[in-house]
Amino acid sequence: MSVEKYHPALVVLHWIIALVLIVALTMGTFVLEPMANDSAEKVDALKGHMIAGILLLSLMLIRLIIKVKTQKPTRSSTGNALLDKLSMATHHGFYFFVILMALSGITLSIVAGLPDIVFAGSAESLPKDFHEFVPRIVHGIIAKILIIMVIAHIAGALYHQYVLKDNLIARMKFGKR
Repeated sequence: MSVEKYHPALVVLHWIIALVLIVALTMGTFVLEPMANDSAEKVDALKGHMIAGILLLSLMLIRLIIKVKTQKPTRSSTGNALLDKLSMATHHGFYFFVILMALSGITLSIVAGLPDIVFAGSAESLPKDFHEFVPRIVHGIIAKILIIMVIAHIAGALYHQYVLKDNLIARMKFGKR
């Protein structure tokens, strides 16, 4: 028996992850990156960003487990082999890059001593420049990759919905499977 929609837990997780990912990418790129490390607001901004990263990692791992264990709708085709391969690569890439992004953030926070500064209220100040840490460079590259992937994912969904008119977005709506 085939299903028309994804499991309700996957739908909920999809939309929560999408929201948290967009907020975290926006926060990191447009708020944290330009903010000076000696700014009083930086520690609070980092706290929110780090909590979002931990939340994203947790939700992505839960989503991956549920996705493996539940029945999925048949794969939708664009009618173009290249676009179909890009779609599959993007969907698998989200799991890979979001998890890698979170792990690079955790690694950066550990090597930069952030848990004590951000969560324990240590009197230490933030490092002068996070770019001196290799995990920060990796984190920044992955952020740009994820931004491109989010844009591609949205464009693909809109292409399916409004050009192909195959109602693909209905698979990620709430309701009967």
